[in-house]
Amino acid sequence: MKIAILGYGRMGKTIEKLALKAGHEIVYKTSEKIDENALKKADVAIEFTIAEAAFENISTCFENNIPVVSGTTGWMEKFDEIVELCNEKNGSFLYASNFSVGVNLFFELNNKLAKMMSNQSDYHLELEEIHHTKKRDAPSGTAINLAEGIIENSTKSDWKLKTEKTQNFSENTIPITAERIENVKGTHKVEYKSAIDAIEIKHTAFSRDGFAKGAILAAEFIADKKGVFTMRDVLQNII
Repeated sequence: MKIAILGYGRMGKTIEKLALKAGHEIVYKTSEKIDENALKKADVAIEFTIAEAAFENISTCFENNIPVVSGTTGWMEKFDEIVELCNEKNGSFLYASNFSVGVNLFFELNNKLAKMMSNQSDYHLELEEIHHTKKRDAPSGTAINLAEGIIENSTKSDWKLKTEKTQNFSENTIPITAERIENVKGTHKVEYKSAIDAIEIKHTAFSRDGFAKGAILAAEFIADKKGVFTMRDVLQNII
């Protein structure tokens, strides 16, 4: 499979290393404006850039009939527009806030736990995420996905980022704490705490390899398909 890497930062370089190891070919890599002639050499594009560039990058892939996998977070206000454009152009698109197989299993566990805890009024829910200091968005896209999963499966109605100025929350709001610590690849914890005990589930990433492997798996999945997909589609035989 011929891959274009859009966003040649730390994640892009990890994807390149693992893709080559898996026998794929990297035909184009850039952190700048896309060269459409170079892009057309690819069977699929993997996009990990910044929020400000994601919409244009993904749109350019649709215009050139290149299936695209995106892991860029922080641009979800334009997600519905991208889905509409993908369908209009008969394109191929897969987005995930986190491509790690372990995290996607964690999402499923989170949903099931939320259902089980939905009627347990003695428990107070909090969500915590920790990432490296260079991560620009807070809370992380993964934390937002966790919160949205809880909202879909419980009586919670919204989430809010917990800061020094926002300490008080309604019973229906999920507080999210976001910390930035040097060299932390990604930690997410969901905790239900009462006066007598606590229940928590936690995922800790030790390297970027898990994210990169999942993105390559998603690229292999989408390369010969049309439509809009998620990691649930990729992992349908697992979860």
